[in-house]
Amino acid sequence: MEFKASLMDEKAIERALIRISHEIVEKNKGVKDLVLVGIKRRGVPLAQRIMENIEKFEGEAIPVTSVDITLYRDDLQEDYEVPQIKDSRIDVPIRNKKVILVDDVLYTGRTVRAALDAVTANGRPQSIQLAVLIDRGHRELPIRADYVGKNVPTSREELIKVQLMEVDGRNAVDIYLREGER
Repeated sequence: MEFKASLMDEKAIERALIRISHEIVEKNKGVKDLVLVGIKRRGVPLAQRIMENIEKFEGEAIPVTSVDITLYRDDLQEDYEVPQIKDSRIDVPIRNKKVILVDDVLYTGRTVRAALDAVTANGRPQSIQLAVLIDRGHRELPIRADYVGKNVPTSREELIKVQLMEVDGRNAVDIYLREGER
């Protein structure tokens, strides 16, 4: 991979997550019945950060859980970083709740489709919404995010790499060019 550009630094990520947090509260008219579900791997710390933001300005913590979508993927190939944990159980009640799925990058929509399957296998929520840090386009499925940190038009030859302190030891979003592409 060849580095192309930095898209977001630590402060830009923080600002985007604060904005997303406010939008979630506004759209849902408060925090009643909200549950944040982070899609493993980087969606989990993002969901936790959103909860912390909401708790700061609403004075109320909302449940945060995670889902591992490995069992629900229909596109497992060597190109994908696949989580090894095979547990798709959600450890908080989601029946009749407003579930906010959280992920780092929305690309083809296949990860979100798998997450929808995993969530509904755990109960029937009142609604499911999607929050992503980066929306890069190129959808293969009719899926769109309700909350987006940054829209980044990309080519299929480009890769978006989100790095989070909790997983990678730094906060940044960078764009790379696949090897052999120029």
